[in-house]
Amino acid sequence: MDYSAHLDEALTRLHEEGRYRTFIDIERRRGQFPHAVWTRPNGSEQQITVWCGNDYLGMGQHPVVLSAMHEALEATGAGSGGTRNISGTTVYHKRLEAELADLHQKEAALLFTSAYIANDATLSTLPKLFPGLIIYSDALNHASMIEGIRRNGGAKRIFKHNDLEDLRAKLEADDPAAPKLIAFESVYSMDGDFGPIEAICDLAEEFGALTYLDEVHAVGMYGPRGGGVAERDRLLDRIDIVNGTLGKAFGVHGGYIAASEKMCDAIRSYAPGFIFTTSLPPVVAAGAAASVAHLKTDQELRDAHQTQAKILKTRLRGLGLPLIDHGSHIVPVIVGDPVHTKALSDMLLADHGIYVQPINFPTVPRGTERLRFTPSPVHGPREMDALVTALDALWSHCALNRADLTG
Repeated sequence: MDYSAHLDEALTRLHEEGRYRTFIDIERRRGQFPHAVWTRPNGSEQQITVWCGNDYLGMGQHPVVLSAMHEALEATGAGSGGTRNISGTTVYHKRLEAELADLHQKEAALLFTSAYIANDATLSTLPKLFPGLIIYSDALNHASMIEGIRRNGGAKRIFKHNDLEDLRAKLEADDPAAPKLIAFESVYSMDGDFGPIEAICDLAEEFGALTYLDEVHAVGMYGPRGGGVAERDRLLDRIDIVNGTLGKAFGVHGGYIAASEKMCDAIRSYAPGFIFTTSLPPVVAAGAAASVAHLKTDQELRDAHQTQAKILKTRLRGLGLPLIDHGSHIVPVIVGDPVHTKALSDMLLADHGIYVQPINFPTVPRGTERLRFTPSPVHGPREMDALVTALDALWSHCALNRADLTG
C-alpha cells in the first residue's frame, strides 16, 4: 500500500473541487475586535476586519471577562491538573455549572471541553441509560450530534428538516413503549433558521419522548437573560436536556449540558468523553462564568446585536444579493459554486481586508456554497460600509447572478 499516494489523491480531490480548506494566521488584539492582524504567507502584516467570527457579542474582549480570567490566573496558574475526578474540579468549575443551571432554569449543568464533545458524549451515552432508546434527529443537526447518535449503537430515525409531519410519522411507526428522544436545534447555523421548538415539544409530550435541544447559536443572544430561544419562547420547562457553548456568544471556551440533577449525574458517571478528559483550565471557567453572569443582565448588548444583523441584511438585500433571511442573527449569502465562493473570499481578504471564510460541501449541500456573515455590536457603520461596498463591486466583477433567495 502506497499510503503517501492515497493521501495525495485525497487532498488533490479537495483542491480540484474547490473545497480545500485554508487556515490563515490571524491575531486578535484586545480592544480592537472585530479588527485583527493577518500575517500573509510572505510574512507581511495586514489589518483586517473579521466578519465570520462566532464571538457574536464581542465578549472575548469584555473587561468583566478579562478581569475574572486575570484574577483566576494569578490565583491558580494555567491548567486544571487533571480530569474532573482526578483533581480537576475546582470552585471555578462549580461556580460556572451553577451559573449555567440557573441560566437554563435547570437543576444542574455539566461542563465539557467543547460543545462538540458535550453533544457527542451525551448522545452516545444515553442508550446506556435507556436501553432500546430511539433517537429522532433533524436532518440538519450539527455534525457533533450526528456523530454522537451514530456512535451510540442504538436506533435512530432522521426526520426531514423542521418537518413536523415527517417526525410524527416516524414516531407513530415505532413501538409506543420504546424510550424515545427528539434531538434538534434552536438556530441552525448555516441558514439561520429556527427550529419549531414548541411544536416538537408537543409531539414529544404526545409520544412520551425526551427533548434534546442544541442552543449553541442562541445562548447569550436570545431570551431576557440570554438563555436561548427556548427561554425567549418560555419553553425551558419543556426541554429535558439543553446543549450550549461557551465559545460563541460568551466569548471564551467550552461546552455544557443543562438538565435535571439526576440526568447530569448519570451522564457524568457513564460518559467516557467526560470521565477521561482533562477539565477546562480554571482561568477559562472563571472567564466563562463572568460572561454568563454579565449577559444575564445586558439586554442592551443583545438588542444592539440584532440591530446590526437587521441593518446588514437590509443593505445586502438592497444590492439584490441572494440572501437567506429567517430572522436570526446569521447572514448567509449564497454563491452556489465552491470555486467562486473561495475566489470571493480570497479577494475580499487580499484586496479589501475583509475576512469571511467560504462555506462549502459537506458543511452545506452542493450548489448552496456560501459566504456566512456574523455581524456583531462592535461592527460599526465604517465596517458595514466597507463590506457592502466590497461585496457590490466583487459580485459584479465575478459576474454572479443577483437574485433574492430570501427564505
